[in-house]
Amino acid sequence: MTSQKIAIMGAMPEEIEPIIDKLDNVGTTVYGNNKYYEGSYHGQEVVVAYSKIGKVFATLTATTLIEKFGCDMLLFSGVAGAISNELSIGDLIIADGLCQHDLDITAFGHPFGYVPEGEVCISTDVGLRNIAKDIAKSKGLTLKEGVIATGDQFVANEERKNWIGTTFKADALEMEGASVAVVCNALNVPFFILRAISDSADMDASFNFDEFLESSAKISADFILSMVDALER
Repeated sequence: MTSQKIAIMGAMPEEIEPIIDKLDNVGTTVYGNNKYYEGSYHGQEVVVAYSKIGKVFATLTATTLIEKFGCDMLLFSGVAGAISNELSIGDLIIADGLCQHDLDITAFGHPFGYVPEGEVCISTDVGLRNIAKDIAKSKGLTLKEGVIATGDQFVANEERKNWIGTTFKADALEMEGASVAVVCNALNVPFFILRAISDSADMDASFNFDEFLESSAKISADFILSMVDALER
């Protein structure tokens, strides 16, 4: 296999720390007010970064990973809120497509999530999704697949969630994925988005997000690094 460099990205430090902990020969580069961790995992070159929350920071980080660090592929790991009733806290979902639920120029006759020369929904790489399904099977994990909606708001309103679900046929929502999709699609870089469900319709009032983030980050890190191994074969 031709040598490749894999970008691994999250939105928050907690999402990438368990990944950095497993890397060898880690070096840090500061660029664009952010830190990029270059290292290797079982001999495979990787560059890891967290973008900070939101579409603009995610766009900047994804572009930097590809254009400055020369990454040929991008794997994103993080958390998301459920829209679908079939998703519960702790479930893993991979995006088959991503859309921007807060993008609205319907006043000009366009559909929600669309701007001229853009797409409402951008598909992720089929090959990477298939690798993920094989890994989930080998680990005995249930992996859902569906549309993930992205927007620059934390959506806690049930009515808004339902609207996003109906309008975009979306199963989950978060704040970075679709902007990563736009960048990777434009630059012809295969990409993959994995999310652990952190809030859902049947949430328990005693739910501790910080504890969940720590435990889910370890599961997601293990999953992403297994994908790195599979890509090296």
